[in-house]
Amino acid sequence: MEKTPRGTSVGVEDPYAVVDRCDHLTDDGRCRYAAEHGRHDPEFAEARREDGLRCPAADPDGEWGWADCPHFRDRSRGRTCRRCGLEERRLAGEEARPLLEEHHLEYADDDRTELSHEITVSLCRWCHAKVHGSWARIDDDAAPGPEAIAAAEGRRSKEQAEFGFESAAERYDDE
Repeated sequence: MEKTPRGTSVGVEDPYAVVDRCDHLTDDGRCRYAAEHGRHDPEFAEARREDGLRCPAADPDGEWGWADCPHFRDRSRGRTCRRCGLEERRLAGEEARPLLEEHHLEYADDDRTELSHEITVSLCRWCHAKVHGSWARIDDDAAPGPEAIAAAEGRRSKEQAEFGFESAAERYDDE
């Protein structure tokens, strides 16, 4: 299993196996990086422009895989835990710790000779701790633990209390 530079597990054998699509890929299969940020890598942008900005990694039968693209990035913005399915519940105006955290699957080599891509998935903080602290994998068939359910339900109760309606007549009833 892949490891972080500190030696903890990242929970997958191949970080690219969990990738759905590159953040720079448009719906019609073009490379947004080459179109909008080409000045940072003119050679890459020119090669993509010559091919109509087509992403060579997006085609399953294409000449590249996600790992071959020098500008690949997949930052998950998921609203549920990829491992157990716990849904994020954020409360406006509260500084409570989020239920979901970003879990990095790809880390730069210690000597920085290999290109490193940014690949992240959303994990609840309980699954995140299990993945880094043990043998747990992000693709395990897991259910939210009791602590995670309690935290989510506590937030859900607060949400419902906020949505409750009480008329002024009921609030200031002089009975």
